[in-house]
Amino acid sequence: MQKIKSLMARQGLKSPQESVVDMSPVESFRTPSKEELRELREQPTDPQAEQEIIDSIEEVYFSSDSFDTVQYELEKLPPDLNLLELEEYRDKLKRQQAAVSKRVADLILEKQPSYVKELERVTSLQTNLQLAAVICTNARRQLRSAKEGFTEASLGLLANQRRRQLLTGLLKSLRTIKPLQRTDVRLSEMLEEEDYSGAIQLCLECQKAASTFKHYNCISELNSKLQDTLEQIEEQLDVALSKTCKHFDVSHYTKVQLAYKLLGKTQTAMDQLHMHFTQAIHNTVFQVVLGYVELCAGNADTKFQKMPYKDLCTHITTDSYIPCLTDLCKALWEVMLSYHLTMQWHDEHYKEEETTPGADDTSAEGSDESTVGRSYVKKKLEHGLTRIWQDVQLKVKAYLLGTDVSNFKYDDFIVVLDVISRLMQVGEEFCGSKSELLQESIKRQSVNYFKNYHRTRLEELRMFLENETWELCPVKSNFSIAQLHEFRFMGQCRSPSVSPSRQPESTEPVELCLFEQYLQGGNPFEMQIDNKEEETEDVLASNGYESDELEKSVYQDYDSDSDVPEELKQDYVDEQTGDGPVKSVSRETLRSRKRSDYNAPILTNTTLNVIRLVGKYMQMMNILKPIAFDVIHCVSQLFDYYLYAVYTFFGRNDMYESSGLGLISSRLRTTLSRIQESLIDMEAGGENTGPHASPEERKEKVPSPHLSQLVILMSSDTLYGLAERVVATESLVFLAEQFEFLQPHLDTTMPSAKKPFLQQFYSQTVSTASELRKPIYWIVAAKAIDYEQMLLLMAGVKWDIKEIMSQHNVYVDVLLKEFEKFNQRLGDVSKIVRIPLPVSNVLWEHCIRLANRTLVEGYANVKKCSNEGRALMQLDFQQFLMKLEKLTDLRPIPDKEFVETYIKAYYLTENDMEQFIKNHREYSMKQLTNLVNVCLGSHINKKARQKLLAAIDDIDRPKR
Repeated sequence: MQKIKSLMARQGLKSPQESVVDMSPVESFRTPSKEELRELREQPTDPQAEQEIIDSIEEVYFSSDSFDTVQYELEKLPPDLNLLELEEYRDKLKRQQAAVSKRVADLILEKQPSYVKELERVTSLQTNLQLAAVICTNARRQLRSAKEGFTEASLGLLANQRRRQLLTGLLKSLRTIKPLQRTDVRLSEMLEEEDYSGAIQLCLECQKAASTFKHYNCISELNSKLQDTLEQIEEQLDVALSKTCKHFDVSHYTKVQLAYKLLGKTQTAMDQLHMHFTQAIHNTVFQVVLGYVELCAGNADTKFQKMPYKDLCTHITTDSYIPCLTDLCKALWEVMLSYHLTMQWHDEHYKEEETTPGADDTSAEGSDESTVGRSYVKKKLEHGLTRIWQDVQLKVKAYLLGTDVSNFKYDDFIVVLDVISRLMQVGEEFCGSKSELLQESIKRQSVNYFKNYHRTRLEELRMFLENETWELCPVKSNFSIAQLHEFRFMGQCRSPSVSPSRQPESTEPVELCLFEQYLQGGNPFEMQIDNKEEETEDVLASNGYESDELEKSVYQDYDSDSDVPEELKQDYVDEQTGDGPVKSVSRETLRSRKRSDYNAPILTNTTLNVIRLVGKYMQMMNILKPIAFDVIHCVSQLFDYYLYAVYTFFGRNDMYESSGLGLISSRLRTTLSRIQESLIDMEAGGENTGPHASPEERKEKVPSPHLSQLVILMSSDTLYGLAERVVATESLVFLAEQFEFLQPHLDTTMPSAKKPFLQQFYSQTVSTASELRKPIYWIVAAKAIDYEQMLLLMAGVKWDIKEIMSQHNVYVDVLLKEFEKFNQRLGDVSKIVRIPLPVSNVLWEHCIRLANRTLVEGYANVKKCSNEGRALMQLDFQQFLMKLEKLTDLRPIPDKEFVETYIKAYYLTENDMEQFIKNHREYSMKQLTNLVNVCLGSHINKKARQKLLAAIDDIDRPKR
């Protein structure tokens, strides 16, 4: 291949591409001559054959213009050359070249008219260009002449005029820049005057002016200074915004909001405001608690300042607990009031904007932006209500749980509950919250406190009962528990979540919410400081004296009793509550009192104490609904213990069972057993015969009380302590009546699931109080009349007489004299203490029943009796009834039929007697047996007697 190339080089041959490159542009596009065209036309014109030849050309020939065909063909030659093959291949290439040349020639001939036309246009363009060059040359020559003659002088004048205008503008700019340099002084003055909006507006205007002259070097420095001033204004604005969290001022807040609006940072201001409120809550409570802790510590120890708030709360002393809590709530109230006023300001501001739209709302775009801003602020403020109240609850909860309040005095603890309940009312009005955190924490403290308090009160009640002499505590006839300050909350209308104990007596027709009440000043937590004089009670009776001086002299005489031990003269003062019992008046003084207060309730000091305790318990229950059941359960224990004590002191007697009168009902017996099992610690008195109770169970119980040695119940002179029995029993009945009066209020506070307990307590316990009258007064009735003497007198009477007597027996007169004596002694006792009609009826009923049963027992002791003797029995009994009805108003006479039926049974036949024995089981075996034996021989034979005695034995057998 190299040999072929060198041979071609020596002969001066070139490759087709080189030949084309060497040709001039004219030669490259030379039109083929006629002869060449003719030769090309003479070649075969078979288009199909020509196309096949062109298609047979390799694609590589059409790849690019720089393709070297010679190199390509030489490289394709085989190593061993064959002349014949080379010639054939050369002919093939020639045919291909001829076909391509012919195709090119055809195309040239086809495009020749266009070529000629375009060549004419090129020639015309060349002529025009030559003409333009001549025109430009002439124009330049003429311009040079004009410049020299006219332009240089005229344009010089214009340049001077332009320079003058620039200098004038510069002077104006300098005059504008000069005040800008002194703007910082005016801005400082405006900030001191708290004219934030004016300062911002001035600063923004200066920035706008500075941006106009920013090409001056002095202005670039001023612009930077103005930016720093604007940031300083924002910092002062932030400080001013934080001040509104504790003391909201409308004008101050309006200035701050207007300033933020000018800055276009209203939403940012809201975010900052909430952050400041959160910080204000933390700082406020910390400073209040820290102040009390340092005050109580008595030294300036700095370790408290570094303590966490929760740990700091544990250092509050008992004495400073309530003042600190009050101040804490006052400070938090100020923060919440400021937030409330902030929301109120925004509501009023937006209403004004809606009614009188400003310039900012003229465009739709500005209106949309304003609406979005308002919506953001409104949602932020509404969300902030819950968030701020949550922070307040957490701070107060930490304070509440930081101190053990179980040993607080009752009044102090009520103040704590009152403050917290008032705070919960604030929270409810603030954001509609139920204050779950506060309720949970105060419930925990209340349960802890109340258990300890109730245990102490039960022990105190036991001590009162054991020292009670059961003398009448004189109260006015119109006495009501509503007059006691412990129950004043029941007559006041206020929110159920608020303590009623400190409600002011002057109520307005329309109750305003706390935020409206104290909008102009004051604090809802300042109401905790009450005037104790307002709580004085006027419940003691004046004992019928016409003047206070006379009454005073009587009490002075009582106070100067020399026969009373010194320790008994001292009033008992409750160390927990500070309350002292109402002083009872001596029996001598009571004897001398007039009848003006005769219908006054019968109650004792202890009764009043129990009623006051119930009132205090209900106050606590009224404040804390979640522990209502625990409180009511403890209230029921107070009544249970009082009832059990009265029964133990005056009503427990083994003679009941043998009396057969059914003095204690099954319901009362069940109640007493329940009280003894659940409340009375029998082991403390050594009475327990059952299994020992655990220490935890004994901790919830109280030892059984013991009657004071000063109370004498076995003296006939005092009718066996009837006055004390009346005072004790009727005070219990009065207490039960007060419980009945309180039932609707207790029922409203009791949880629905626990209401059956309350209903059972009233139906099984409270309603049985009056039933204690029978066993307590029965002892008096059993001892007041000498029934044994009557039996002896009846035993000396001869009943087997043969003629009808017209004169009754002596034992009837003796019995009636006993009743007259009893009636007289009853009158003497009534001078000491009023004996209510139900008590009088019970006493007379017991005495008459015992007398009637004694009569039957006396008749049952008769060995022989005739029909005339039975008539004498009827005569005696009718005489007894006639005289008895003059002594008492009790109707009908109790057990009248009991005696009459027994007397008339003497006349019954055998069959009727057998039926009588089966139907009248109220008579004893002895009485029925005697009835049969006495009738023997008259109208009952021995066989009938044996039959009747067998019937009596059948009746008695189940009893045995």
